[in-house]
Amino acid sequence: MKLTGADILVRTLIEQGCDTVFGYPGGQILNVYDSLYKYQDEINHILTAHEQGAAHAADGYARTTGKVGVVISTSGPGATNLVTGIATAYLDSIPVVAICGNVPTTQIGSDSFQEIDITGVTLPITKHNYFVGSVEELADTIRNAFTLAKSGRPGPVLIDVPKDIQIATCEYEPQPAAKAEESYAAKDIRIDEAAHYINASERPFIYFGGGMITANAQEEMLSLADKIDAPIGCSLMGLSGIPTDHPRFLGMQGMHGHYASSMAMHNADLILSLGVRFNDRVTGNRAKFATGAKIIHIDVDGSELSKTVNAVCGLRGDVKLTLQKLLPKIAESKKPQWSKKIEALRQEEVDFLDNRESLTPRRAILTLNKHLGSNTAVCTDVGQHQMWSAQNLSFKTPRRFVTSGGLGTMGFGMGASLGAAFGTKERSVLVTGDGSFGMCLQELATAVTYNIPVVILIMNNGVLGMVRQWQTLFFDKHYSNTVLNRKTDFASLARAFGADGEAVSTVEELDKALATAFEHEGPYVIDCAIDKDEFVLPMLPPGGSMDDIIVKVGD
Repeated sequence: MKLTGADILVRTLIEQGCDTVFGYPGGQILNVYDSLYKYQDEINHILTAHEQGAAHAADGYARTTGKVGVVISTSGPGATNLVTGIATAYLDSIPVVAICGNVPTTQIGSDSFQEIDITGVTLPITKHNYFVGSVEELADTIRNAFTLAKSGRPGPVLIDVPKDIQIATCEYEPQPAAKAEESYAAKDIRIDEAAHYINASERPFIYFGGGMITANAQEEMLSLADKIDAPIGCSLMGLSGIPTDHPRFLGMQGMHGHYASSMAMHNADLILSLGVRFNDRVTGNRAKFATGAKIIHIDVDGSELSKTVNAVCGLRGDVKLTLQKLLPKIAESKKPQWSKKIEALRQEEVDFLDNRESLTPRRAILTLNKHLGSNTAVCTDVGQHQMWSAQNLSFKTPRRFVTSGGLGTMGFGMGASLGAAFGTKERSVLVTGDGSFGMCLQELATAVTYNIPVVILIMNNGVLGMVRQWQTLFFDKHYSNTVLNRKTDFASLARAFGADGEAVSTVEELDKALATAFEHEGPYVIDCAIDKDEFVLPMLPPGGSMDDIIVKVGD
């Protein structure tokens, strides 16, 4: 059948199994929006308040479903407003397809109104991007973009579609939804090497990240941990990968990780890392990182192997398939001395926990845990609240912790929580700070318009908490531009948007407000007062090692 490029674009999205897209219209994408109108019974479009919010919503949708998230914008400022969202997805390996309109091909390069070279702008922050030069290549370009976004190490792909391509016509033949490229296990020789080192280890530690979740390798990882009697830790992106209460799980490792997890990794003689990067927040001073450990690294992206720390054995391949081939080669063993050491670390950690009964950050998150369902997605922005959430939230289901890890994007959470709600088809939660929330709070309008059930917990300390913490510890308390001193009444603001909300200052008030919020039909904002001098601990100082870990104020 003969269709316009705009119709082909929308029909191909539907063909690829896309049921929800997020975006904002404009002059150079109007033909596509006309097609979205025609096919609205087959594909749902969510109009956000800002293109950045749409990009984060597509990202949150992708993280919670494992499917490709789709965001659509016009040219020029519409396209550049996507950049932060695309970069966020890129640094966290999230499959997103961004589709932008552009001026007609005859005007490209003439500095037309709202013209921008968005493929040039996004080249460093996409797996690939396409400029569509003819209507005949449009459908296959979209199919290729979906395949690429979800193959291997996932990531964002951008498609730039000039206006005349949207208007032109050609034949369209529907095709089956594109599949990810076939995955492969690592080479047998590398698997044999890894088995040798694992079987020889006395203090193994399994460390996983978002790549393990993407590969759906939970069952294989847990089987291996049981076989070698190993504790398990994770990166920020690995949280929710296995149930928080699993007896082998020590929690997040790193700069603000759990003490037991970080120290176990530090004391291990072998670190088996699965789909995870060794960035600076994980290693601290790399010269002093896990100096007594051999590192085995399994990752689908070979460029990550020995990129920042040297692996004695690097295995390029799908984590799940590689573990399936590795498991039969591993001898079952018990390690009572190592288990005893791990239990001692757990007990040490208990001594450092903040057990005050007042409305502390930890108490706030523990109170939130009481109201979470097993499938509830919890999103965060970036800052102290993000780390308090990572340390204390409890998860039962994979893909239910949604946060910006690599780029650290303040303002990410509001859009992401909307995408998460559409992805899970359930109420989502946003834990944010007053600084982060102020960046993209306009998406409250989107939540209200679509009656999206999202509980927004603002941990309000009146400052930029994480930066202030660094200023306290390392800059002689020079609080340069971190005291917000804003007068915003967030509960009243919520009502101005058409939502509802309240302010709380005690644990009892928070518990009651959360009960109300989780029964509320649409978005509900809780303004939770916390002290400006609360710290995220433990903490590795910048450039420090586990020998320098700060576990309490005054260390």
